Amino acid sequence: MRRRLAALVYEALLLVGVLALLYLIPHLIYGVVFEDAAAGWFSWLHIVIVLGAYFLFYWCRSGQTLAMQTWRLRLVTADEGKPVPFRQGLLRYALAWPSVCLFGAGLWWALIDRDRQFAHDRLARTAIILLPAGEKMGA
Repeated sequence: MRRRLAALVYEALLLVGVLALLYLIPHLIYGVVFEDAAAGWFSWLHIVIVLGAYFLFYWCRSGQTLAMQTWRLRLVTADEGKPVPFRQGLLRYALAWPSVCLFGAGLWWALIDRDRQFAHDRLARTAIILLPAGEKMGA
């Protein structure tokens, strides 16, 4: 559990950089060129799309975001332990928003879950596993 919390904190720090590059810079350029700001709903949609692209790219490619690689964690299908297909990753991403935004209720779920999985993992039929110390990360 501590490992996943550390990975979450590290992931949050990495996401600051991702959002600075893929969200903030385009909005700054838009503001300078058009002397206007994008609508609030568009800004939120942009954030959801940028974060979704980041997570789905890593989850479906290797099962590991950059933070998960550091902490030797991998996202797999719960039933077969295989790489997560795009649709299942998209479902997990969609379920993670309310899981996290409702005061982290879906994260707290791991405290009572028999396998220590988050609520959105349980619902999407995915699982976060710890890789053995010798296994190659990012593969």
